[in-house]
Amino acid sequence: MNEKLADRGPTLLRRLGLSPLAVAALALLAVPRVIAHDLGLVDPGFNLVLVFAPPLVWLVVVLARRVPSPLTTLSAVGLGYGVLLAITHQLLWGEAFGGDVPTLGGSLAGTLSPGWEEVVLRGFACVSSVVTGFLVGVVTGVVAWGLATVPALTRR
Repeated sequence: MNEKLADRGPTLLRRLGLSPLAVAALALLAVPRVIAHDLGLVDPGFNLVLVFAPPLVWLVVVLARRVPSPLTTLSAVGLGYGVLLAITHQLLWGEAFGGDVPTLGGSLAGTLSPGWEEVVLRGFACVSSVVTGFLVGVVTGVVAWGLATVPALTRR
């Protein structure tokens, strides 16, 4: 069984076309926007730059490196970004909301203790962050895949 696991590593690296360190570095490019947003450090105009610059860099890297599967590679980058997004949001939770932390509303208001309510809200925030990051990676991967089929972009 260990041989099977060992055989998977190089295959995954070949499919990604980037090292795990490169995938992590690309995912990390999006973290400054999360920090700036959660702490309210940037105006909406510059926030847009911070939103779109990392995926544009992702596109340039996978196209320049001519990875075998841009969708797979950028899905992995997006998943890494989603995990980092979740962790960063959790670390900055108190600062992001100040004294006005979110609470459950509607028919769920007051049904849970404040501690459990926070667990539920933070849990949903984590899932939402991972899904959002992954979807950003998938959408960017689809764009990269489409661009990789353009003859003028694939010539060297």
